[in-house]
Amino acid sequence: MDRIRILVVDDESVVRDGIVTILSLQSRLEVVGEVSDGIQAVEVARQVKPDVILLDMAMPNQDGLTTIPKLKEILPDTHILVLTSFADSDMVYKAIKSGALGYLLKDARREQLLQAIYDVAKGQASLSPSIALKVIQDVNHPSEVLYTSSPLTPRELETLRLIARGMTNHEIAEALSVAERTVAKYVSNVLEKLHLANRTQAALYAIREGITEPREKHKRRK
Repeated sequence: MDRIRILVVDDESVVRDGIVTILSLQSRLEVVGEVSDGIQAVEVARQVKPDVILLDMAMPNQDGLTTIPKLKEILPDTHILVLTSFADSDMVYKAIKSGALGYLLKDARREQLLQAIYDVAKGQASLSPSIALKVIQDVNHPSEVLYTSSPLTPRELETLRLIARGMTNHEIAEALSVAERTVAKYVSNVLEKLHLANRTQAALYAIREGITEPREKHKRRK
């Protein structure tokens, strides 16, 4: 199995050194760079092309939220795992919407950090348990309006709802009784209208907006 190449971005040298030490002890992981701010992160990432970037949020010169879209622009296939002290749910949503695939707090155990890296490297979303709880709690206080200048059609809204339930395009097509290529168009429209990059972001957005309630007519066919 190929080793997972990681770039560590954190302005606190003690924290950065500790992370690098932990990662260097893992046979499946390889630290290919370590920097202290977002500007350096973009420069070094362009050179070393890591598989995963561990990114702090609060940094001098250029913070994490500003850095995420810049990294995704030059390295769309590189996965970003935020590692920060900020547990604010708004920060989580902004980071995910900008392109981060994972969000972990610095008080996480070593095992949690390593598992998050392995998950994100495979393209799977990873949230700190306390962050995941905040996301779930937010479902009880949804916003009234979808934040988009181009409102979703009823079919697109149903597609978003089913994406949030973890359904594939094939499963959504069965649920909505339409062709799979039609679902693919719905998904594309949802991502474009909501300015999201992928299905993971769409699912988190649906949770944030409280539009994940299951409907009886959308139960999967036996």
